[in-house]
Amino acid sequence: MSEIPAKATESKDPSDGARTEAAEDAVQVRPGEVPSGDAMWQSSPPGSIYDYIKVASFSIGPDGLVDQWSLRAEQLFGIPAGRAVGMDPIEAFIDPDLHEQGQRKMAEILDGREWTGVVPFRTPPTADTEHAREGLAEVYVMPTRTEEGERAAVCIVVDVRTLRSIETDLAASQAIFGQSPFGFVLIDPDLRVRRVNYRFASLFGGTPDDHRGKGVHDYLPRPEAERVSATLRRVLETGDSITDMHVTGFLPGSDERRHWSINLYRVRSGSGRPIGIAWLGTDITARRAAAREAAAARRNLALLNEAGARIGNSLDLETTARELLDVVVPGFCDLATVDLYQGLLAGDETPPGLADGSAELRRVAFASAVSDGPFLGSGAPVPVGAVHHYPFNSPCADALRTARPLYVPAEEGGLVQSTLAVPMVAHDTVVGLAQFARTKGSEPFGDRDRDLAVELAARAAVCIDNARLYRREHERALILQRSLLPPGDPVASGLDIACRYLPGNSSADRPSEVGGDWFDVIELPGHRTALVVGDVMGRGLRAAVAMGELRSAVRTLALLDLEPAEVLSALDEIARGLGAPGGVQQATRAARRPREADLSEVYLATCVYAVYDSVTRRCTFANAGHLPPVLVEPGEDALMLDVPPGMPLGVGGEPFEEVEVELPEGALLALYTDGLVESRDHPLDEGLQAFVGALTDPSAPLEDVCDHVLATLDSHHGEDDIALLMARVQGLPTDSVGDWTLPREPRSVGRAREYARARLLSWDLEPLVDTTELLVSELVTNALRYGEGEIRLRLLLDRTLVCEVWDSGLVQPRRRRARDTDEGGRGLQLVGLLSAAWGSRRTPRGKTVWFELPLPDGENGMVDPAEALLSLF
Repeated sequence: MSEIPAKATESKDPSDGARTEAAEDAVQVRPGEVPSGDAMWQSSPPGSIYDYIKVASFSIGPDGLVDQWSLRAEQLFGIPAGRAVGMDPIEAFIDPDLHEQGQRKMAEILDGREWTGVVPFRTPPTADTEHAREGLAEVYVMPTRTEEGERAAVCIVVDVRTLRSIETDLAASQAIFGQSPFGFVLIDPDLRVRRVNYRFASLFGGTPDDHRGKGVHDYLPRPEAERVSATLRRVLETGDSITDMHVTGFLPGSDERRHWSINLYRVRSGSGRPIGIAWLGTDITARRAAAREAAAARRNLALLNEAGARIGNSLDLETTARELLDVVVPGFCDLATVDLYQGLLAGDETPPGLADGSAELRRVAFASAVSDGPFLGSGAPVPVGAVHHYPFNSPCADALRTARPLYVPAEEGGLVQSTLAVPMVAHDTVVGLAQFARTKGSEPFGDRDRDLAVELAARAAVCIDNARLYRREHERALILQRSLLPPGDPVASGLDIACRYLPGNSSADRPSEVGGDWFDVIELPGHRTALVVGDVMGRGLRAAVAMGELRSAVRTLALLDLEPAEVLSALDEIARGLGAPGGVQQATRAARRPREADLSEVYLATCVYAVYDSVTRRCTFANAGHLPPVLVEPGEDALMLDVPPGMPLGVGGEPFEEVEVELPEGALLALYTDGLVESRDHPLDEGLQAFVGALTDPSAPLEDVCDHVLATLDSHHGEDDIALLMARVQGLPTDSVGDWTLPREPRSVGRAREYARARLLSWDLEPLVDTTELLVSELVTNALRYGEGEIRLRLLLDRTLVCEVWDSGLVQPRRRRARDTDEGGRGLQLVGLLSAAWGSRRTPRGKTVWFELPLPDGENGMVDPAEALLSLF
């Protein structure tokens, strides 16, 4: 028999299960390896097919005994060569029950016949194993001859279990590779396709064999193919796997962009030699689309959240429009504009429904994320602040008319590729138009973007409409507030008066509502003047209305000639009824139960009420929780008068105190509200001291003093309304007063007439003598008939002539209509007919009845007393 080499190529067990291409890998060389010598005689590298099968061999001599034993045979049967040589293989390895059959086969083999079959075998116990090992061997016996010509045999043996394992591995690999729902590609070290599965072939066309030898450039665009090729080389060189690598391309015959998730890992032979790269691809196009949708939804929610936080923080229309653009640029679009109807900005009422899209609009806001995007729309550029209109047949005008968003066609060759015209609708009213645009290179607007743009525009529109309503209500309240203040410069007897009223300023970031500050100058009988300064707590239209009601009530109460404390007490009852159902009736009930009044239903207000008598130059003060008046006497420093503050109006239950102060000639009196001396920059005490310190030159003209105070106290901070009332004392001269005391006797009537005639003649008022004599006699007669105590007659000359008759009686005179048969009862009717005004008031010691006559101006004649008497009968 021919001799089998004693040494065979040894290899280690395979390190992994990559056996699908083992037969082909056996003839591969390593990447970059240059074969030496003739390729026909090149040794197979480790990892050949024989390493997988583990082929063993031995030879049998003519005597039927083993004469050569390979190393693989030692590994397979567990018997060293020294022991195996000379053994009878039938006796050594075959089961005794099969010895006879085995001997016949051996005889046939030695007779020159080939034989292949599966033979059960067992190996004897060894030092490593206590028991015999049994198995199956596939045996291929080839007859041969020795050098002497005797018949012998060579046996090739393979462990059947190894073969079955290889078959199983091949079947499993084929099943995984062929039946995988994912694209499976095996790429060789030259980055060429070695094999693909049916899933891959079904996507890219052809059969699996048609793709053999192709490269990644045959499937992907050039930039993407270059990137993937570089990754494949890195995987092949380093052995680092790549997971979820995203690749973009197109399927044959389709323009739809596809996205795949690729997993790459290096494939090695049984010896660990790199033999290629496995590519497992999954189509994630739908997943990417869903991810984009989710990202867009998150972005939209974030924009809406930002819009809710940033839009509407101001009650200014233009600022609100800019806040909208700050949100959308650049997060939503590249360019944006806001146009509002010009009539809306001018304060006109916008009718509900759909307005004419060609009406005038003003561009109030513009924002751009690109440097060369000056405007939107066709035609000439529209700068911010310009008034314009859209052509009637334009998409923007159509959007305004229909209140529906429209896509605006892009101009050819322009920067903008996609524009949305979105009407701004609030409470079924179109207030303007917002345009959003994206430049070329950005993703065009879709339906989701359109819906988001409508929502953003609607939010801004509601805020703009609220700002419009606020502006309208603010202007109305301001008009109401100013209408309730004294018109022009107030005039009073014995006082030089100057006043200032500054409403709180409104700005874009800090809107201001009108307040309830007011002041008033009320002329009272007897050349007296009531000075009033008040402040309703709170702001807005309701505060202004409450202020108007309180001011009207003050004037009414003042004309009743009540004392200052009485005026505030009555005003307190009225204040408690302003906020409650039932108005004054509720106030009356609250006055009866002052401790039970609900402060949440009333308006609180502070007020200073002062009555100045120009004859005596005495001023009586009463205070309801207001800041103290400031007095500056000639040659003295300014000081705050110690007037008990009392409780604010509307609290109820507490009486008000009066303080009487004599004011010297030329003294300056200042009444004011807290807006003048209080701000967020300094406390109230500092403001009061600054105000007192600003009154350094009381002799200056009052207008200049007012301006100096406002400038010194920085009254332009605009945090609150400011009311300032200044009065300089100018008492009635002594020679303008006639004052007489008359006894209670009939002769006093004639004496009173004489006193009045003489004084009027000394004042050069002869045209008033007859009328005055007649009316004086009537009042003195009434005092004698119905009054008590001594009688006092006083004539006062200023801008009018005032006659007063005082007595100690408490019964107030009352006009009545006399019958034709009555001899009296016509005195007060005559007084009312001949005088410009008349009335009566209580005094601490009785009452005073007075009448007033205008001074002759040379044009208006006086009423003839005789004609007046005849008209009464």
